Amino acid sequence: SYTTDTKSREENKKTLESLYSLSVDITKIRRLKEWVLLQDVAYVKEIAGILQEMGADETTVANIIERCPEAILHTPTEINSQRALWQLICQNEKQLIKLIEQFPESFFSTEHHQNQKANILFFQELGLKNNIITRFLTSAPNIFYNPVEKNKNVIETLQRNYLNLGGSEANMKIWMLKLLSQNPFILLNTSTAIQENLEFLQKNDFTDQEVLQLLSKLKGFIFQLNSTTMQKSMLFSKNVFKCSDQELKQLVLKCPALLYYSVPVLEERLEGLLKEGISIAQIRETPVVLELTTQIVQYRIKKLSALGYDIKSGNLESLNGTKKDFEAIYSKIQSKKERPIFNPVAPLHIEE
Repeated sequence: SYTTDTKSREENKKTLESLYSLSVDITKIRRLKEWVLLQDVAYVKEIAGILQEMGADETTVANIIERCPEAILHTPTEINSQRALWQLICQNEKQLIKLIEQFPESFFSTEHHQNQKANILFFQELGLKNNIITRFLTSAPNIFYNPVEKNKNVIETLQRNYLNLGGSEANMKIWMLKLLSQNPFILLNTSTAIQENLEFLQKNDFTDQEVLQLLSKLKGFIFQLNSTTMQKSMLFSKNVFKCSDQELKQLVLKCPALLYYSVPVLEERLEGLLKEGISIAQIRETPVVLELTTQIVQYRIKKLSALGYDIKSGNLESLNGTKKDFEAIYSKIQSKKERPIFNPVAPLHIEE
């Protein structure tokens, strides 16, 4: 509990001197989190010493403190505990210091130390590889702040539903680990929310097999939705594509984004496609094009048009996929266009 009242307080001279001696850019700290410089107690030299012990040079130490100034307010005991904790999943201290430099805020979040430790051990027991747990710690640190029982509860709910939907016991672990690797934020949801969303799909006549298919396709994002938004998105798609419930279901299976994106997002993307001269019939044929932002669609259409490819008269498959997929399609169309009409090495038949 640090005070952030900066009006009447002065910067701590001892802290400033210690930071200067480490070549830390103090103007950056003043701009970012000036309140850190006002605290009566700071552990600048001690924290720098721990980082240096791990192999950080002077530039790295300065960089870490500039990016996460509150690091100097933690006691050496707290930081050494955090160091021991992260060593459970890091190959060596070289990798650890590299991670701290990239994600200082995650490393210096020491408030939930016991929960972090219990969750790391739980994920290891579950079979998640250390590099995946490391990725979670740096990109989704919040999931480690939960009590481990809460995370266990969510995992058990997912496993139970997977089996209830017809998934096999043999594949369950692989499915579970893949889902978590793709989207660790599932763990921020409650078991109740997960249950409600699955029931919503079943009430809308998706078979157990189709629900399982959607879970895999959506990479678990379905658990971050709620039945109201899904209902609205489905109703919007049904009106736009003028289709029956059964046809709508097939469209959703082809393009889960129709379930995942809110109505304003779907509206904006449809509008962008229609402005480019693409018809509703074309979109209905290839609904996955709605997974792309309007900017990406415009950029891809522009590139294809420059090759003389008219998107309005063809299907939209050439617009789809990741950046890598699109580049491959683009190269294929480009090489077709540049290919000579005649074979330059074939003998010429000239009439005498």
